[in-house]
Amino acid sequence: MVSRADRSRFAEWLWTVDHYMLAAFGLLMVGGVVLSFAASPPVAERLGVDTFFFVKRQAMYLIPGIMIMLAGSLMAPRVIRRAALIVFVGSLVLLIATLFVGFEAKGARRWIYLAGFSLQPSEFLKPAFVILIAFLLSESGRRREVPGVLFAFVLFAICAALLIAQPDFGQTMLLGMVWAGLFFLNGISWMIIMALGAIGVAGLFAAYAFLPHVTNRVDRFLDPASGDTYQVDTARDSFLAGGWFGRGPGEGTVKRILPDSHTDFIFAVVGEEFGVIVCLLLVAIFAFIVLRGLKHASRDQDAFSRLATAGLVVLFGLQATINLAVNLHLMPSKGMTLPFISYGGSSMLSSAMTAGAILALTRRRPQPSRGDVVTVSRLSPSSLM
Repeated sequence: MVSRADRSRFAEWLWTVDHYMLAAFGLLMVGGVVLSFAASPPVAERLGVDTFFFVKRQAMYLIPGIMIMLAGSLMAPRVIRRAALIVFVGSLVLLIATLFVGFEAKGARRWIYLAGFSLQPSEFLKPAFVILIAFLLSESGRRREVPGVLFAFVLFAICAALLIAQPDFGQTMLLGMVWAGLFFLNGISWMIIMALGAIGVAGLFAAYAFLPHVTNRVDRFLDPASGDTYQVDTARDSFLAGGWFGRGPGEGTVKRILPDSHTDFIFAVVGEEFGVIVCLLLVAIFAFIVLRGLKHASRDQDAFSRLATAGLVVLFGLQATINLAVNLHLMPSKGMTLPFISYGGSSMLSSAMTAGAILALTRRRPQPSRGDVVTVSRLSPSSLM
């Protein structure tokens, strides 16, 4: 055991980090590798590669994922803001490069090869974007001469334009919802909230009218007879086949004909092999992370930490909710991964970045007391640089 008298950096981290959230993130990370054993072998066999090809790669990404999460949880808020700025700029550069030299898959150009690995820059953009918007809004509230709100609008417009150009409407919608949520948490007027809502609704109608792939997905969702609904129908059959307790590990059969069983539809495989009970437990872990993160944010006296923590857990929770809703055929297909569970190196590392930042921002810090002459804030509201 580490003594509370120990003043080393590790000891300080160990006694101040939220152990319950750390355990929840750890369960999801390990669970992703375990569930990959159930979901990915049929896909590997169809592609003619080693049966455990995707399992090995998921385990390979798990190691740097754990390192990124733990390293991020050690960071101070100032370092988190600097790291977010670097990641954001790098992601923007890669997003632009993807439009020209990226490779196309399923009608979208979202991936780029870097050092022999395929990379999806939009995954890394998301947590960095949330942290920077939280900083801009908090600084705007602290110093009225800082045009934080204007910069927040400009950053979102740039990101949305690059994502739509790929096209990736799902990620655009996710970023837009979190961005609007941060404005709401920052205390904007109801008039602006209604204006943002109207813009969002107009954007949805515009996407349906002018983006063919969005039109096709919405039409298939509203009228299954209008197009191919094979994947969502197969996912639904997986849940029906699994029942409450599932068929057992490795006993699933519907997963063998589910094209994206290891990525977007891994939750359906969980339903078939492990049953509704395990599905509910998985949902409970995601819900616990979101609710505990929001609880931390509500008690935080620093504006940046409050907004960043809330924004990151909302991002994490919304992405999971969208994936689960698509698997259950409650909304049109979005191509959204389930954090830590779906196969994918970019998704794993991006989720680890998000988790590390959440753990860092929710660590216990000295709180100000009324009798103190010197004010000590939980998280310093100093500037980005």
